[in-house]
Amino acid sequence: MATATDQGLYGNMALAEALGPRQGLGLRAKQAALVALGVALLTVAAQVKVAVPPSPVAVNLGTFAVLTIGAAYGPRLGLTTILAYMVIGALGFDVFQSSAAGLAGIDYMMGTTGGYLAGYVLAVGAMGWLARRGWDRSVLWMALAMLIGNVVLYVPGLAWLGLLIEQGMFRPETYASVWEQTLAWGLAPFLVGDAMKLALAALLLPAAWAAVGRARA
Repeated sequence: MATATDQGLYGNMALAEALGPRQGLGLRAKQAALVALGVALLTVAAQVKVAVPPSPVAVNLGTFAVLTIGAAYGPRLGLTTILAYMVIGALGFDVFQSSAAGLAGIDYMMGTTGGYLAGYVLAVGAMGWLARRGWDRSVLWMALAMLIGNVVLYVPGLAWLGLLIEQGMFRPETYASVWEQTLAWGLAPFLVGDAMKLALAALLLPAAWAAVGRARA
């Protein structure tokens, strides 16, 4: 977790809160720039994808972007960013992983990836809350935070996907149960990639904090 020195200098700040202006117009400008940057990163990350048939959910960098933004921005700015991203997507702009291919806006958000989008919001809040408690300042604690964030993200994702499968997408000739198909489509294809993203974020955020500490010294 956070060192005593870190806590003394930065208290319960997230990384973005510790950098740059902390009050007044400078703070507002920084926050606006970070929200815009975060939405752009989420959009780009969603487009870096690999299809994993027969699953309708592609492997992409969205989860990595969501969890790292949540940890780096903190709960308030992180939630502002992810909600701005959702609003832009709901208006029909091509910011989600497959929205350009067919459905867009609310129709897309109610599709097979809808639960994961809800999980994005919850995961950002969870990661920001953990970051405020210093979990992003050491490799082991950041790895645990990423694991928790993934669980928070997957629970609504799998629940919604399972409901849609049960309502008309079930393939009894291939899967023994709705639950088996849900896990095969919505979890199993992503485990290796998620482990790699977890390891990367567990190194990235503590390294960024270490750089901040060196610059401060």
